[in-house]
Amino acid sequence: MYRKIFVKFIILMFLLNSNKIFAQSQSSTKSTEEKKKTNSTQSSKKSNSNKSSQNSKSESKSKSEKDSTNKTSSKVQMNTTNSSKDSTAKTNSTEKNNPSSKKSMSPKNDKLVVYQMMFHLWGNKNTTNKENGSAEENGVTKFKDINDLALQKLKQFGYSHLYMTGLIEHATMEDLTAYGIPKDHPDVVKGRCGSPFAIKDYYDVNPFFATDPTKRIQEFESMVGRVHKNGLKVIMDCVPNHLARVYHSDMKPASIKDFGEDDDVTKPFAPYNNFYYLPKTQFQIPLGVNSPVKADAPYVEKPAKVSGNDVFSPKPSIDDWFETAKLNYGVDIQHGSKTYFYPVPPTWIKMVGILKYWASKGVDGFRCDMAEMVPVEFWKYATEEVRIDYPKTIFIAEIYNPKEYHNYIKVGGFDYLYDKVGLYDALRRLVEQKPEATVEDITKVWQNESGDISQNMLRFLENHDEVRVNTPSFAKGDPFAAIPAMVVTATLHTGPLMIYFGQEVGESADDKEGFNQADDRTSMFDFWGVKSHQAWMNDGKFDGGKLTPNQKYLREFYGDLLKFVNGSDAVKFGEFYDLQYVQGEGYDKKKVYSYLRHTGKQKLLFVCNFNNSRQQEINLNIPEGAFNAMGLPTSGKLQLKGKFNQKNQITFEADKAIPLKISPNSVVIYEISEKK
Repeated sequence: MYRKIFVKFIILMFLLNSNKIFAQSQSSTKSTEEKKKTNSTQSSKKSNSNKSSQNSKSESKSKSEKDSTNKTSSKVQMNTTNSSKDSTAKTNSTEKNNPSSKKSMSPKNDKLVVYQMMFHLWGNKNTTNKENGSAEENGVTKFKDINDLALQKLKQFGYSHLYMTGLIEHATMEDLTAYGIPKDHPDVVKGRCGSPFAIKDYYDVNPFFATDPTKRIQEFESMVGRVHKNGLKVIMDCVPNHLARVYHSDMKPASIKDFGEDDDVTKPFAPYNNFYYLPKTQFQIPLGVNSPVKADAPYVEKPAKVSGNDVFSPKPSIDDWFETAKLNYGVDIQHGSKTYFYPVPPTWIKMVGILKYWASKGVDGFRCDMAEMVPVEFWKYATEEVRIDYPKTIFIAEIYNPKEYHNYIKVGGFDYLYDKVGLYDALRRLVEQKPEATVEDITKVWQNESGDISQNMLRFLENHDEVRVNTPSFAKGDPFAAIPAMVVTATLHTGPLMIYFGQEVGESADDKEGFNQADDRTSMFDFWGVKSHQAWMNDGKFDGGKLTPNQKYLREFYGDLLKFVNGSDAVKFGEFYDLQYVQGEGYDKKKVYSYLRHTGKQKLLFVCNFNNSRQQEINLNIPEGAFNAMGLPTSGKLQLKGKFNQKNQITFEADKAIPLKISPNSVVIYEISEKK
């Protein structure tokens, strides 16, 4: 009997325990689901509040004063201050504007340093510079010019990626018939060299870059190998929106058909056509075209194709992209931009094949010209297809519509976007000292445009499309005037930066090359020798031996800046914290911009003075929430240690304002730490 009672007791306990375990399991599951739901809600709230309130985590001293003391001040002003503290109250210590989030243990390094080389100009040592001169007369870069010494110098300067503009074979006025390449009609070519963005054979490089043009692809591949051997990566053009008006590939794989080969030219639009047509019309050369090379016969294109900048007329103007023809990605532009993406349009398939071709030759990434003129659906398809075989391929979009930024990153698969209409335009207004210029526009960039994708924004002060800094239309002929702007460009967030060749030595772009007529841009259409850059090359020594003292000094600034950026944990990986909103009286909120960059390893303070004639004496407020975000105490003594060529140290009280003096057109950078 006792045995039966005991057995019943054991069974009862087992059932009770089973129910308890089941209840605990249900409770645990419910708790986990609630936690996930809460985290998801918080994450969503955080994302949605970013535009209005969150500081994103991933977010020059006049040249006439040329004595060395003033130069030191103009370079990056690092001023000593006294240690007395102002008792100005901090404002808005609740920090709604500046939350910070933790980084992963091994964060991705998006702080690429891209060096743009206009390839046909970069290695040219010829100093003839005849207006409208040929490659033989004026010289041109050869693949062999990108040698180990040159690459070592670029690597040492701080670059990580070389964007080689104009490698792919484009329309030109050069006679290449000796290599089996038909002449291009000069009336649909811009400049003696031609536009790098009027591609005529997507599977080839320009023959004039090769020492032996019959072995040009092998010479290209050898150059790519040298680049990689020296620890650098290659970015080349992808020009998807348009081609040269006459396209023919003699280097494509046998199985590939040329663009337009299967087109029905009687139809203005067809989903399977590669081009858009204007039936029953003939293309007309724009008025004002006066080619330096005379044509053998009139140019005939019948029916006319639509021009590259969406000009649906057989008679584009001289200011249009008349040298190019628009490619069709399955969008009927003239009928409400109705899309025909299924089945996959032939242009998509052709373009992906081209991208994979160059990736197979060691190209590490593509700068995609006018990416927003091609549907984002294509980019999703293309980036995914390329990354199946080449998963590390980088895609950079030239894009000017902030409303499309997130779309091209999150849907299109781009790694980086041009930050032109946001940060570049804001900084240029400040450098130009325009009446409406204000540093408030810098804050607006992260608040309204790219705060949550700042790590994806490629920032620059120069490229081939924009005017040079050292020109009347930008920095009034004083390249040092852009020092604060360049520091902000390089350090504001974790995303990449780009420097255009010659920028670091103050290239003035004031030559009349031929097609280009001293328009403050370095010509991409003409064969030419870029004098300031040639002075740095110094006949192949790449030692700056022919630079002027001012050019050497400017290049030293750029080199020091890149060294600082590449060596700073906070700049490469850190959170961003805008300090503008807590500043009080005496702080010039139109011309002084202050911010923090911080990680667990390093906390940096940046104060930039964009006023080119006035020293700023300010009492800088750092709010309590900022110290909390940085993991620093909110009271007691802290220390500022000068960085980036600055040696002084300042002790300050965490709960008091910091008195600082910043010289005109300069920047101060300090590392913040606890007082030992």
